[in-house]
Amino acid sequence: MQNRKNVSVAFFGDGASNQGTFHESINLAAVWKLPVIYVCENNQFGMTVPTWQSTSVENIADRAAGYGIPGEVVDGNDVCAVYEAFARAKERALKGEGPTLLECKTYRWRGHWTGDPEPYRTREEVEEWKEKRDPIKLFRAYLTRHKLATRQELDDIEAAAAKKMEAAVEFAMNSPEPDPAHVLDDVFYEG
Repeated sequence: MQNRKNVSVAFFGDGASNQGTFHESINLAAVWKLPVIYVCENNQFGMTVPTWQSTSVENIADRAAGYGIPGEVVDGNDVCAVYEAFARAKERALKGEGPTLLECKTYRWRGHWTGDPEPYRTREEVEEWKEKRDPIKLFRAYLTRHKLATRQELDDIEAAAAKKMEAAVEFAMNSPEPDPAHVLDDVFYEG
């Protein structure tokens, strides 16, 4: 409408891909060839239900074929693979070829809510993912292996990030509670 070279990105989880709004929005985006990248963060569980128990297809990205758009499964723990998949989807969108559905397969390390007893998986399973598939560890290894950064440089970046997070938490904890009158501010366009 405004002839801008922008691409919208919609993030959702594997559980949300079973909802009507997912199918309705992806269908219209395909019909209208909208520049949208749909990103499914498939962390293997919709709340407490394993994806294989709630979804009839092996890969959520396979659903894209039903809408005549490309779907791609990517290792969501591989920073480079995710970057490359986004680049391809963005290029398609900017050429006017419509939306793409990317399924980033990953894993949820914590429960779905604070206090979730997590009876649907074992501690060993979680620890194995943390040990072998931690995206930060994997990317650090990639950067040092390809001599794009030293361990010391990465340690310094990590320390700076931790310091920033601590400052943000401190700011939040010391800030007044938000005014409920502003709960809907900047939620809807009011132009």
